[in-house]
Amino acid sequence: MKRVLITGETSFVGDSCKRWIEEHYKEQIHVDTVGMRDGAWRQRSFEGYDAILHVAGIAHVSTDKSMEDLYYKVNTELTAEVAAKAKRSGVKQFIFLSSMIVYGDATNAKLITRDTVPNPTNFYGDSKLQAENKLAELADETFVVANVRPPMIYGKGSKGNYVKLAGLARKIPFFPSYQNKRSMIHIDNLSELLALIVLNGDSGTFHPQNADYVCTSDLVSMIGAVHGNRVRRLGLFNGVIGKLVDRNVTMNKLFGDFAYAKELSVYPQDYHVRDFFDSVVATEKN
Repeated sequence: MKRVLITGETSFVGDSCKRWIEEHYKEQIHVDTVGMRDGAWRQRSFEGYDAILHVAGIAHVSTDKSMEDLYYKVNTELTAEVAAKAKRSGVKQFIFLSSMIVYGDATNAKLITRDTVPNPTNFYGDSKLQAENKLAELADETFVVANVRPPMIYGKGSKGNYVKLAGLARKIPFFPSYQNKRSMIHIDNLSELLALIVLNGDSGTFHPQNADYVCTSDLVSMIGAVHGNRVRRLGLFNGVIGKLVDRNVTMNKLFGDFAYAKELSVYPQDYHVRDFFDSVVATEKN
C-alpha cells in the first residue's frame, strides 16, 4: 500500500481527492492530510510517505497588485519549501497541482499543443510556472516530480467562474448560441488521474481535461435544464461576439477558445470516470 500526504486539507481539490481515494482506492492508497495555513506543517513528519500531493495554494486569478507578493510566497516559495522537506524526508514522489494558466489565457493561447511554450500573462500563472522551475531543480532519480496543469476545475462545492455561470444559467431566459471550445475537468476525473499518478509513481507534466471540449452555450443550456430552466439559444449577437471576443476580457472569458489538444491529455489508463452530462448533473444536484 502506498502512503500519500495531501497538503491543503481544507481545499476543494484536497478534500475531494481524499474522499475519492478513500472510496475507490482504500486497499491501495492510505491518505493523510495536513493544513498549511499556520506553519504547523513544518513540525509534521514527512517520513514514511511515498508521495506528497501538494494542492495547497492560491487558486484564482486576481488583478489586485497588492496580492502579487502573496501569490509568489504561497504558490512558489511555499511549494519549494514543502518539496525540499519532502526530499530530505525520503519521499520519492512530489505531485504539484499547477494550472493551465501557465500558458496565459484565451487571448494569446487558443489551442495548446506539445509545441506551445508556457507564457503566463499574470502573476498567478507566473507564480505556478516559477514553482515548476524550482521543483525541476530538486528532481533527480530519487525524487521524481509530477506537474499537473488542469484547466478550470468544477464540481460540487467548487468556486470560481463555473459557479458564476451556473448562477446565471438558473435564471436567464436566453443565451448566445456562439460556438467555442474550452477545456474543463470535473473534480472526479481529476481525482482519478491524481490517484493513478500516485499508484504508478509517475513523473513529468500532465495536461488533464474532460473527454470532450465544452462550449459555453452548451454548458449554460445544460445547467439550466438540470434546474428546470429552458434556456433559448439565439444567434442574434454572434457576429458582435466574434468581433469582441479577443478584445474584451469578459467576452474572452465567456466565449474565447482555450483548450488542450486532445493528444496532450492522453494517459495510459482512462481517468474519465464522468462524461460531460453526468458531471454537470453531479455538480448541480442537491
